[in-house]
Amino acid sequence: MRDQAVQLREKMSRKNTKPSIRNTRVLAVTSGKGGVGKSNFTLNFALALIEQRKSVLIIDVDLGFANIDILFGHAPRETIAGMLDKQLAIEDVIERGPLGLQLIAGGQGFSGLFELDADKMKRFMEQLGSLQGKVDFVLLDTGAGLSENNMRFLLAADEVLLVTTPEPTSVTDAYSVVKMMHAKDSDLAIRLVVNQCTDGKEGRQTAENFAEVAQRFLDKDIRTLGILPSDLYVPQAVKKQEPFLLAHPGSSASKAMRTLAAQYLELPSPFKIGLRGFVMKLFFK
Repeated sequence: MRDQAVQLREKMSRKNTKPSIRNTRVLAVTSGKGGVGKSNFTLNFALALIEQRKSVLIIDVDLGFANIDILFGHAPRETIAGMLDKQLAIEDVIERGPLGLQLIAGGQGFSGLFELDADKMKRFMEQLGSLQGKVDFVLLDTGAGLSENNMRFLLAADEVLLVTTPEPTSVTDAYSVVKMMHAKDSDLAIRLVVNQCTDGKEGRQTAENFAEVAQRFLDKDIRTLGILPSDLYVPQAVKKQEPFLLAHPGSSASKAMRTLAAQYLELPSPFKIGLRGFVMKLFFK
């Protein structure tokens, strides 16, 4: 098994030298605890990027509570498990959502990902790696917290977007995730999103306090990506299984999300070695 893995790693490394149409950036979205709006952020952030003429693929890797598809009322036809068992191409498991959003749904399909035999691992790596250059962004909607599998996805990404709310337990749990990631990779780029804020002052104070603690105790620079307001239109859209960005485009949450996405695109790219590099790190680092 080890010899097969080494041979596969060498083969994938040779593929990494081929030029691609574009740099596909892999962003992992996570949180310290559930209930902070992580998946809803992922979906609407993706749509805001698409409005900026970027192509986006969401991969729902929340092994316990995969629900991106539920948020826009779509039942997936296939899963990653189906791709491997039925010898499907990865294009066969990509679902289409609003504005041309692409989605690989079903975190349950990833539950045995790291126990695959050599043949299935090879197929998964080749199929996912084949998307390199075909989309601008891959957003990984990961699980909340510090599970081993969750950490593997975070550490393999180009960048992590950490979602918290101003609520103290949310902030504390988010800091625990930063502490763990930093211990394993001190160079990993992490940006903070403060969600469900009563006003801008509360959001800014939360972000400033978080950054100060991370700098003081971890010597880690945590930049704030954006602050999103608490908005009654957001839970209304969730109940209707519609993205709030589309259901209520003029709402304060939608305006803030569009601003956040536009500002993100102005930031220096954390791009490293793209989607194939992500696959390599996921299995072999």
